[in-house]
Amino acid sequence: MISIKELKFQKEIGKGIYRGALIKDSLSKKAKINYCSRCLYPSNHPLGIIFDSKGVCSGCRIHEEKDILNWDSRFEKLRGILKNYKSASRGQYDCVIPVSGARDSYFIVHVIKNVFGLRPLLVTYNKQYNTEKGIRNLSYLRTVFDCDLLTLTVNPETVKKITKVSLQKMGSMYWHCLAGQSVFPVQIAVRFKIPLIVWGAHQGIDQVGMFSHTDQVEMTRKYRKEHDLMGFEAEDMGSSMMHLSSSDLAQFAYPHDKEIEKVGVRGIYLNNFIRWDSKAQHEKMIELYDYESGEQSRTFDTYNDVDCFHYSDVHDYIKFLKYGYGKAMDHACREIRLSRMSRSEGIAHVMKYASLEPKSLQLFLDWIGISKKGFYFFINQFRDPLVWTRDSNGEWILRKCIFDFEGDSSSLVEDARLPLVEDKCEFKLTGSRTVISDKPKYTVLGRGFVNPEDRTK
Repeated sequence: MISIKELKFQKEIGKGIYRGALIKDSLSKKAKINYCSRCLYPSNHPLGIIFDSKGVCSGCRIHEEKDILNWDSRFEKLRGILKNYKSASRGQYDCVIPVSGARDSYFIVHVIKNVFGLRPLLVTYNKQYNTEKGIRNLSYLRTVFDCDLLTLTVNPETVKKITKVSLQKMGSMYWHCLAGQSVFPVQIAVRFKIPLIVWGAHQGIDQVGMFSHTDQVEMTRKYRKEHDLMGFEAEDMGSSMMHLSSSDLAQFAYPHDKEIEKVGVRGIYLNNFIRWDSKAQHEKMIELYDYESGEQSRTFDTYNDVDCFHYSDVHDYIKFLKYGYGKAMDHACREIRLSRMSRSEGIAHVMKYASLEPKSLQLFLDWIGISKKGFYFFINQFRDPLVWTRDSNGEWILRKCIFDFEGDSSSLVEDARLPLVEDKCEFKLTGSRTVISDKPKYTVLGRGFVNPEDRTK
């Protein structure tokens, strides 16, 4: 049952933010969803995507650069950039590296410190949705690379209030994570006068081909707001209804342009200079540094996002409810482009995981204090009417999705198909540094390090 407080909240948001549910069905029928003839991405990708005359998406075309660019030359270009920031006179640190207990953190630090010899200051935003595995990975990251680490932990009650507002404004429970992860490194760079921030892969390049690798685009306030933050900066999140004040949002505020210019802060992406291959990089980190992988509830990729209960779970489920696809499609598209997975195999993975209700949904609902009915009330308003409609019983159904292309052997698909370089695309599950499996609760703060004898295989 929905509480009185929750009902009032729903009535408030109902005044102005119905997105998909209140758009007339007749309008949505005039538009059409297209799918890439090589990978699986749809034309409603939130980052924006285009298709050429052969039905191949912009992400696939830009990905082709990975096989034609001279990456040795680009690696040397990176060396030249980093050399300018490696100086004893600059201070204790040469650069800032944003890290977490998953993703590409180990690889970035490995490249910057062990390959190029810079002295990085590691920074991390505490998402609060942390798994014990993520806490361990982060602890060992700091230890094996012998680096200093600064962590931003925002008051959990403030995070809850912000998350309720982000559910209202954009149908997102992850805004605070994206905002914190993308602004804390910049704040630290300004505060400590460290002019270089090193990021991993630019999502816009890697997924939709927003830029060429040769453009060497850098992290900017504009891109962060428009794409990472879905158009909402910290100052746009104020809400008298939720009693959000400027002090509540201060930790998410981007430094002033004059502060950035004074220090000369810039944020470079490694995938402009290194042929990016998330799977191969993770497997190297497992081999070298004992990185822990883990099974994910809504995707076959066991390497990325093991630090968070929700990124490949509730957050991903919300993405599916909004756009009709989730992380399984992101990961399948990546592997198809790298010639490790066929299109039909990718579709099979998407069909397996797409509509699965997340395992940790109740954990999130208990944390934020809303019912399952209330959760769906918020998210249903953001369903894309191009892919979702209601049947005669009022149930949401997909109009058209990648499932409809199972077994597609059209001339466009055949012409775009890439030859496979591997017989089977497999992701490893490593052992754990503790005999105690992750419990269904957030580890906001944790010890991380465990005794070597507690290691399991």
